[in-house]
Amino acid sequence: SQPSPAQRLRGSGTRHAAGSPEAAPTPAARRRARLTAEEKPSSFLGTKWKDTAEIVIIGGGCIGVSLAYHLAKAGMKDVILLEKSELTAGSTWHAAGLTTYFHPGINLKKIHYYSIKLYEKLEEETGQAVGFHQPGSIRIASTPTRVDEFKYQMTRAGWHPAEQYLIGPERIQELFPILNMEKVLAGLYNPGDGHIDPYSLTMALAAGARKYGALLNYPVQVTNLSPRSDGTWEVETPHGIIRTNRIVNTAGFWAREIGTMIGLHHPLIPVHHQYVVTSTIPEVKALKTELPVLRDLEGSYYLRQERDGLLFGPYESQEKMKLQESWVTNGVPPGFGKELFESDLDRIMDHIEAAMAMVPVLKQADIINTVAGPITYSPDILPMVGPHQGVRNYWVAIGFGYGIIHAGGVGKYLSDWILGGEPPFDLIELDPNRYGKWSTTQYTATKARESYGFNNIVGYPKEERFAGRPTERVSGLYKVLKSKCSMGFHAGWEQPHWFYKSGDEIGYKPSFRRTNWFEPVGREYKQVMEKVGVIDLTPFGKFIVKGNDSVKLLDHLFANVIPKVGATNISHMLTPRGQVYAELTVSHLSPGEFLLVTGSGSELHDLRWIEEEALKGGYNVEIKNITDEMGVLGIAGPFARKVLQKLTIEDLSDSAFKFLQSRYIKLSDIAATAIRISYSGELGWELYHRKEDSAALYNVIMEAGQEEGIDDFGTYALNALRLEKAFRAWGAEMNCDTNPLEAGLDYFIKLNKPADFIGKQALKQIKEKGLKRRLVYLTLETANIDPEGNESVWHNGRVVGNTTSGNYSYSTQQSLAFAYVPTELSKVGQKLEVELLGQNYSATIVEEPLVLTEQTRTRLQKKGGSAKV
Repeated sequence: SQPSPAQRLRGSGTRHAAGSPEAAPTPAARRRARLTAEEKPSSFLGTKWKDTAEIVIIGGGCIGVSLAYHLAKAGMKDVILLEKSELTAGSTWHAAGLTTYFHPGINLKKIHYYSIKLYEKLEEETGQAVGFHQPGSIRIASTPTRVDEFKYQMTRAGWHPAEQYLIGPERIQELFPILNMEKVLAGLYNPGDGHIDPYSLTMALAAGARKYGALLNYPVQVTNLSPRSDGTWEVETPHGIIRTNRIVNTAGFWAREIGTMIGLHHPLIPVHHQYVVTSTIPEVKALKTELPVLRDLEGSYYLRQERDGLLFGPYESQEKMKLQESWVTNGVPPGFGKELFESDLDRIMDHIEAAMAMVPVLKQADIINTVAGPITYSPDILPMVGPHQGVRNYWVAIGFGYGIIHAGGVGKYLSDWILGGEPPFDLIELDPNRYGKWSTTQYTATKARESYGFNNIVGYPKEERFAGRPTERVSGLYKVLKSKCSMGFHAGWEQPHWFYKSGDEIGYKPSFRRTNWFEPVGREYKQVMEKVGVIDLTPFGKFIVKGNDSVKLLDHLFANVIPKVGATNISHMLTPRGQVYAELTVSHLSPGEFLLVTGSGSELHDLRWIEEEALKGGYNVEIKNITDEMGVLGIAGPFARKVLQKLTIEDLSDSAFKFLQSRYIKLSDIAATAIRISYSGELGWELYHRKEDSAALYNVIMEAGQEEGIDDFGTYALNALRLEKAFRAWGAEMNCDTNPLEAGLDYFIKLNKPADFIGKQALKQIKEKGLKRRLVYLTLETANIDPEGNESVWHNGRVVGNTTSGNYSYSTQQSLAFAYVPTELSKVGQKLEVELLGQNYSATIVEEPLVLTEQTRTRLQKKGGSAKV
């Protein structure tokens, strides 16, 4: 019997790592040959050595060199890059070099867009060829669910400048004539996509960096990093010590070792990524134009033209893919730089067979080479970019699974942030401080395996991934609640999304439409509106700030006034440009002692900012992160007071314990700081207590509330409740992309307070100039689908804005959303359209809120008015 094409390929002499004597040249091997010829004379020997620098960048891959280029071009003097071997050593030189405008994230699209626009003009600017091909790319949908995903992504693309189209089989066949169209239903097409030679790109950026005055020194190994008391650093090398104001770790798969020098354990792990290159294929050679890059998402691979053959790179399942775990435990082998791993075609045969079915000419092709090299992964596949909490003037740009497309944009983003003192736009999903001590080596390995294997799975809204869970970060209620609910993952914590009852379809059932949690969330919504509910809020970030200068520091940090002792308020930290850096709840517990509370995802993001400003201003304060020590229970609903009053001798009446007051109380002998506040907008308290008391406190509250019909509720119901009350959420309605005036936060911004808080002057100028856009509140008429946020808003046939968050209103039985639109389209009654899954739905701007808060209803009732519920 004749061998199958896959068997024939398996035996076709492809066992050698690219660049070995037996292997034919691949893109990576050709790059290495050029390196051998051009780069062996040490750049360091011919370069002036400096022992002081404004900034030292550690690592000479495409990310580090891009940052050096952008900083130097922007005018920073004394930019020094140190590379331990040669430029592009590590992951850069062997990368497949794909470039795409597409990204499911909001602002990562901006990173991709900037990179491609930079690469288009880099050769002209530097005189260095970059080998940039832009034949476009097509993502293939071969299932109805995948078509839904493409429609979901299209609605998020309309308000971005990059071209992206949903195309049908006929157009796909035109663009990629050698494709088997049997299973193809649709394609997501980006005309400007393509691929670039990573070596040439890095050399062009290096030429640009030198042109503008940066020093690129190599081979120079960093042997130690020593922080000085004034926040500067000493960078030790075999050639001497460099004193610098700031360090940026761009060291790729050596980044962990750089972090270890200063006691940080960056959660990174190298993954073995393989791609294969075929010999000449007659059908490819005969084509008149270059094929677009193909991404077959069900087959989990990318495929592009490489000369007259094809280059094919798969992402194996988490069971088959390989991690280089020994590098995490023992360090990267000394001298490893431009080496590769032994290839393993057996691991990727399933993907090869899928590619042969989709592109049949592959069956007759020979694989002449396999590149198997290390790519560094973070647990969630996204890089870590920005300043690191807990260490002054130490920045990172590490963990890039897609370094080539990110290099240009991240270089510009970081350069702008370093020079301007704040991020140019919001990228909290890349914040290195999203990880903490809970991100162990085992967790990192497990999640990296999952992230690699899930590279091409369907990206649903409200996506959950379960590998590596739970971490050590579980609340005192986790054991009590875990079997009763669907848990979500929040900054290492497990937190209930929604609770099961008899007859519910339980478990995680993702969908682009209303799914199994829709009715149960409505039940929990009703529970809080009509009776009383309890929610685990332990994942909140919680800090104590106290000391002689605590009031002064917080007055400088926050745009709101500082609450009096025993009071609480909502306060915002702004950036110097007047953007919303963070939203926190501030409680003045005792004279000069404050409890600051933020969302789980913002914990170290906010703490870093507070610590940095305290140091910068020389404030005499003590700042303590108590997030892991304190549990938080929320209780909300018309019977909340009645239930808690059974457990305490404190008077909880409205006159004795007013809204936005805080005090120490005992509930059945369990000590707690009680704050009368609830994100549900209903009568409620947040109860801060020792985490080890959580189960006991929960049990006594549930026991006390039996008569009132008390029950649990989760974060999905809380979100529905807050949206009906028109409460804004940080990360959605406000972030570093928005100012508080356009976000409708005027009530919390005290421009007339004496303190010159950060962003005050910028905000005054913004107010003087007038707003160009505003946050509006929309109701929509939809069918079995609700807005999530980030959808395109249309008016008269064009995109005019975007939603920020959305949900179903269980009270008024319609969809609702917040959205940013131009001021001229922001009046109540304005008709707009919101795009959901490829269809535009009629939307109307309405007066907010849909449902009045409990405090407002109570006030109106006292005055004899009608309460809108």
